[in-house]
Amino acid sequence: MPFDDSRRLTGSNLFFDSTGAVLEAEVAVDDALLTGWRSRVLRARASLDWPVSDSQPAANSAVLSRVAARARSIAIRPHANGTSLAVAAPFDQLFTATEINEWAFCAALMEADPARWSHLESELVEAAQRSAVQSAESMSPGMPAPIPVAFLAAPPVIDAAAAFARFAMLSKIEAAPQLRALFAAAEAHALMHVLDDEYLTLGAGAGGRTWPINALPEVAQVPWSELRDVPAAIVTGSNGKTTTVRLLAACARANGWRDGYNCTDGLFVAGEQIESGDYSGPVGTRTVLRDTRVEAAILETARGGILRRGLAAGRARVAVITNVSADHFGEYGIDDLEGIADVKLVVASTVGKTGLLVLNADDPVLSAREDRLDCPIAWFSVHHDHATLREHRTKGGSTCGVRDGQLIVTWGRNAHASSAVSSAAEFDLGPIASMPLTVDGTASYNISNIAGAALAALELGIPPTTIAGVLSRFGAHPTDNPGRLMRYEYRGAQVLVDYAHNPEGLAGLMEVAARLRRSGRVALLLGQAGNRTTADIQRLAATAARFRPDFVVVKEIESMLRGRAPGEVPTILHAALLQAGLPQSALEVRPSELEGIRRMFEWSKPGDVLVLPVHERSTRVATLALMSS
Repeated sequence: MPFDDSRRLTGSNLFFDSTGAVLEAEVAVDDALLTGWRSRVLRARASLDWPVSDSQPAANSAVLSRVAARARSIAIRPHANGTSLAVAAPFDQLFTATEINEWAFCAALMEADPARWSHLESELVEAAQRSAVQSAESMSPGMPAPIPVAFLAAPPVIDAAAAFARFAMLSKIEAAPQLRALFAAAEAHALMHVLDDEYLTLGAGAGGRTWPINALPEVAQVPWSELRDVPAAIVTGSNGKTTTVRLLAACARANGWRDGYNCTDGLFVAGEQIESGDYSGPVGTRTVLRDTRVEAAILETARGGILRRGLAAGRARVAVITNVSADHFGEYGIDDLEGIADVKLVVASTVGKTGLLVLNADDPVLSAREDRLDCPIAWFSVHHDHATLREHRTKGGSTCGVRDGQLIVTWGRNAHASSAVSSAAEFDLGPIASMPLTVDGTASYNISNIAGAALAALELGIPPTTIAGVLSRFGAHPTDNPGRLMRYEYRGAQVLVDYAHNPEGLAGLMEVAARLRRSGRVALLLGQAGNRTTADIQRLAATAARFRPDFVVVKEIESMLRGRAPGEVPTILHAALLQAGLPQSALEVRPSELEGIRRMFEWSKPGDVLVLPVHERSTRVATLALMSS
């Protein structure tokens, strides 16, 4: 097929603040081909009476602004590996939108070069049959047949007249007027709604109620007066997401709320783990928002979920973007920092005009995006007098940063109904060096996480005294923030266990190690997941080498080969470390995380600092057991 991926976007996404469909074109796309695709998509949309607010494509760059993105019906985004072609569509027309997108692209190709692409119609039919079989196999008992199965009654066709007749039929099959009525009523009641293929939730957490898709109520049957949203925060970014989420959850708990949160380590309610695994995607968000025990929802939102499906949460009181760094380049058409920033900034759509978007002023890529945003913003920095913070305060905006060793919040927000904070106030949240997460004030990246979390907690309505109390103790015990900057002593050596998984995260961790080092040596465990580009893996090694560790154990992450052959990533890392100037005598390779850690423990002496970026939860558990034995 001439496209690598074609998928539904079930929430706000990189292209629109609405639902839609996108395909990733793998063949060369010129202006003539784009014109053919665009004209067909717009005609098909018009034939179905879908809302049209703009007949022009988005500029050939990564999304102009959130304002511009809302107004687009189609979007074109070139990138290093191809071109993304996106179509906005109503939420109950996404399968139809996918069919329209694929037809428009294939028909444009066949018009441009009939001899080369004569086989496309048969390939579309075969692809539709495969999709129907896969959908049928994955359907839950008692649920209605998936849309792709119903679509088999009218297989894909290239001829325009026949295709338009097919789209009209598919649109009627997929249309969900009852859902539309419920969504409209939820909007009128200012309620969140959460939808997937099997369930609809109106309201959220303790104020929500969930129905199966095949047993939806009529609007008049919904107990609207009993439904409500709960305070919700969305956290995204390249590094520090999970720490920020856990800080916010701890603040919510200290405020007397039963918190629920999802993160890369699992699902948690009231501080107790209910599921393990990576739940930083849409499934984790939906699960938290549907749990009727939850009185405050803290939602970690990773880039992968945003790119694959869009946001699962349609609204939040506050959204935090911790930072943007070079990671996961080459996936879903994202190949530079600007693209990553645009993905993260999708969360701006959830806060609207009344919520708050919390941004890191120390991140130059985020700072450059301010003019593209149309929602209220708060800025944080490790420096209270950062130029962006100073200017923002002159406009009455909210900021958080360190002044004379104290964490200072200047709060410029108008108080909302549940807020315990008045506007135009300044709060001293305590000495940074006394906050355990900062390791005596040396972990600058955790100072950033704390500052961002403090602003978000205030916006949720948590009193500053409660926040200050949490910051003064959170991180003192390893269970507060498992896997993130956990500090131990093993036979006289200091051990740092963290999740650092990209150059920026590793650099922050190594800076802490350098400050903790006295007369001893520094050793590093180094590995990477296989779904990074070779250049990304080499950058990680170069970052490690810059700190001149005395010993490096290169590890294989067995559960994260992700398309690479066994031993391939360690080979790349080892070669890059040598290239960066580390001697062969300082390098060893081990076939697993745990074997690498055992070797580092054997090597260590009193006074050394062992830096252990551990990526598998089972390895972390085993490592803690080793240190306690």
